[in-house]
Amino acid sequence: MSTELFAPAKLTLSLRVVGVRLDGFHEIEAEMVSLDFGDRLVVSEGVGLEVVGLEVDADDNLVVRALRLAGRTARVRIEKAVAAGAGLGGGSSDAAAILRWAGFDDLVAAASIGADVAYCLVGGRARVTGMGEVVESLPFEERRFTLLTPPVACPTPAVYRRWDELGGPVGDHGNDLEPAAVDLVPELVWWRDEMADATGQRPRLAGSGSTWFVEGEYPGGERRVVRTLPPPVPSA
Repeated sequence: MSTELFAPAKLTLSLRVVGVRLDGFHEIEAEMVSLDFGDRLVVSEGVGLEVVGLEVDADDNLVVRALRLAGRTARVRIEKAVAAGAGLGGGSSDAAAILRWAGFDDLVAAASIGADVAYCLVGGRARVTGMGEVVESLPFEERRFTLLTPPVACPTPAVYRRWDELGGPVGDHGNDLEPAAVDLVPELVWWRDEMADATGQRPRLAGSGSTWFVEGEYPGGERRVVRTLPPPVPSA
């Protein structure tokens, strides 16, 4: 017998880096929302991990960490729709789906395996602070966004390191990590400008990148129109 799970992508609408701890971890203030597209997981009896559409290190995958954290074993098949390094929390949402399936709801522990896992465990619209472990649900608003994910990755740790190296810049468009991501991956500028030309809006960077987004519906090309989702319904 198997169980199918949905792991929605998350979109970071705003992100401010408000401090750096002595251990080097960054504290943030962010607003995040869940989206209506994401990965699908099939959980069944056994042990093992299969990922369709993306090669991963099974020993370091967040799903493996989530199973260990929850003290569970399972065979998991992940059908990837969310690109790695896109700033849309695909791996974190996969882990959160497993924790939710396991009945695990400790947000501090969830954040210990990945900063976005705690938010993804709560889902919906939320204010996220601390290192990601403090999640305050906000009233749900149905909104539509258009995303453009370039064929380049922005590794989150590297973006934060570049932010430190640049002296902690403040982003002019609601995301303090945008200057660091653009400096680290200059190709992002071309994709930002292409989306701006297509939509007539100034795109914003999703989290640490590489996805650009604008509010509203602008289908066409490589752009994806998405809508926000409310929090998941708790299991009975």
